[in-house]
Amino acid sequence: MTGILGGTFDPPQNGHLALARAALEQLPVDRLLVLVAEHPGHREVVADAESRVRLAEAAFAELPAEVVLDPNAFTVDAVRDGRFGDAIFIVGADEGAAFPTWKDPDEVLRWVRLAVGTRSGYPPPDLARYGDRVLAFELDSPQVSSSEVRDKIARGEPVGALVPPEVAAVIEELNLYHGYTEAEPERT
Repeated sequence: MTGILGGTFDPPQNGHLALARAALEQLPVDRLLVLVAEHPGHREVVADAESRVRLAEAAFAELPAEVVLDPNAFTVDAVRDGRFGDAIFIVGADEGAAFPTWKDPDEVLRWVRLAVGTRSGYPPPDLARYGDRVLAFELDSPQVSSSEVRDKIARGEPVGALVPPEVAAVIEELNLYHGYTEAEPERT
C-alpha cells in the first residue's frame, strides 16, 4: 500500500522526516510517495518548485520514498479518481486539525484514507465525523516548522538541528532563503 506525504517542503525539516518514518513503521504502507506541490493553492512558497523537489529528494533519500512534483494546487485534485489506488494520505496533527477546512475534504476521503500523526501526550484532532476513513498514529516529532527554518537562515543562524544535513547542504548550495522575510515571500 502507498503512503502519500504531500506538501510544499519549503524546506523539508526534521518534523517531516519524523512523520514519514513513523508512518512507514506504524501504518500498513510499504512505499512512500512524496508529492511536492508545484503551485499550492493554500499558501505562498518561497523557493521554486525545482529547488523544493531537490530538497525533498535530499530529505527522503534514505527512505523507500519516491519524490514527485505535483501540478495540482489542492490535495483533492491530486487524489481524485483513485489514481493512487488504496492509499493513505499522511499528515501531521496541525494539518489534521485543519483538514475540515481543506478544499472538499469529503472528496479527499472518497479516494484515500487520512492518517494523522500525533505527538505523544497531545490529543489527536477531532475528526470522528469522518469515521473509519481517518486513523491516528503517534510519533516523536521535534517542534519545528519550515517557516522557522527559513527565518533562521535569513538571520544567518544555523539550522543543523532543524533539517537533515543533506537538506542543509542543498540549501547552502542553492543559496536558498537568504534575505527571506515572512512578509514578502516570492510567488512561484
